[in-house]
Amino acid sequence: MARLQGVPTNLNAFLDMIGVSEGTSTVADSDDGYNVVVGGTLFEGYDDHPRQKVFIPKYSIYSTAAGRYQILEHYFDAYKSRLDLPDFSPESQDKIALQLIRECNATSLIASGKIQNAILACSSRWASFEGSLAGQHTNSVASLLEAYKNAGGELCQS
Repeated sequence: MARLQGVPTNLNAFLDMIGVSEGTSTVADSDDGYNVVVGGTLFEGYDDHPRQKVFIPKYSIYSTAAGRYQILEHYFDAYKSRLDLPDFSPESQDKIALQLIRECNATSLIASGKIQNAILACSSRWASFEGSLAGQHTNSVASLLEAYKNAGGELCQS
């Protein structure tokens, strides 16, 4: 599991939970999910988003999702410019994920251990989160909370 320097424990655990939920951090021989294309294949090199359009028969859709957080090609292009990112490296992927969390107003929820609320707030960004309207497989809040706790995150006690 990744540990970002200068990032609070709960936020690191939330990022790890996303990797588990998206099914990337558990792909054999992957770089903790950072080099995974939707469907589980691996890509080489972090100079740019892999820009692979993969057909997902189960959902009859094409997707360009890639990396630990399954970032779509067009989102990467937008955030690369907006965040002045040099590449699609693990660091750049983490910066995009952190920005998405901020845009969902979930950073303070995560900091305070209100992870169920943070999951629901971020369900518009990650199709694998319960509450997502993407029409794909979602993971239950209970399973996501378990992954979060396994990554060292703490839950709010109240």
